[in-house]
Amino acid sequence: MQAVVITQPGEPEVLRLTEVPDLVAGPGEVVIDVAAAGVNRADIMQRQGHYDPPPGASPYPGLECSGTIAQVGPGVEDWKAGDEVCALLSGGGYATQVVVPAGQLLPVPDNVDLVAAAALPEVVCTVYSNVFMAARLAAGETFLVHGGSSGIGTMAIQLAKQAGATVAVTAGSSQKLDACRKLGADITINYRDEDFVQALSNATSGHGADVILDIMGASYLSKNVDSLAADGRLVIIGMMGGAKAELNLGKLMTKRGSVLSTTLRARPAAQKAEIVAAVRENAWPLVERGTIRPIVDQVLPLSDAAEGHRIMAASSHIGKILLTAR
Repeated sequence: MQAVVITQPGEPEVLRLTEVPDLVAGPGEVVIDVAAAGVNRADIMQRQGHYDPPPGASPYPGLECSGTIAQVGPGVEDWKAGDEVCALLSGGGYATQVVVPAGQLLPVPDNVDLVAAAALPEVVCTVYSNVFMAARLAAGETFLVHGGSSGIGTMAIQLAKQAGATVAVTAGSSQKLDACRKLGADITINYRDEDFVQALSNATSGHGADVILDIMGASYLSKNVDSLAADGRLVIIGMMGGAKAELNLGKLMTKRGSVLSTTLRARPAAQKAEIVAAVRENAWPLVERGTIRPIVDQVLPLSDAAEGHRIMAASSHIGKILLTAR
């Protein structure tokens, strides 16, 4: 098989497509012939040497893929060779094959082609586990997602809108904000031109956001707390703006606010299986009906993984960047 190997920490040029040992499905696992893999910011962090795979995970980047099951390991009963699937991974998606626990598989919906399905597992599982399972977003509440045109953002808009929330987004260009509006965003804020705290307050008559999904971390912490409604929940899933910041506990307590922070990659397999099962029950029917859909910006061959990383780092894309392995 072939896989994209990180030859040393560094710039995109350190990614190399090379031959590596073939995989075998162990107990409770399957091997997938990969059709496509999604590019995520965690892959960039891993390439730079800032985000090591969890113990036992593949050393190759790639946290989601789609493809066809090639092997089924002992104890796997619900899947068979030839099934078209997409999968949440701990690593290894940038390859022609990947091994994954069966509990992290989702069926490819009939109305989504096999390549585009690679854009779904990481973003749907991330959004559903954080916005709905952890922060309990409910109908009638106001939801703010930063980076609304990103892969996470485009999925968060769709899922929150279907849940009956008022959806607010931040993004950095009129083109990106237009894309967010087309997906259902009610309040769009250009963070380059506006103070999102004041803009959100104006748009919600001072209410603010009941739930905020944040990818920035430290640089937005104070402003996010300012933007919370009473009993609001801030969920931090990224640190693009740094890892350390001062938190005004008095302000947070006055609002009876909560700050949650999670990662998905390092969770135990059993927890990932619970999330995938919840997604299959609650979110996947929306995908199957076409109510929500994967948003794909570009599709590149696996050999162009370095270019995929450059595009993501430039933040000019809307939705997902995919790498095809076939």
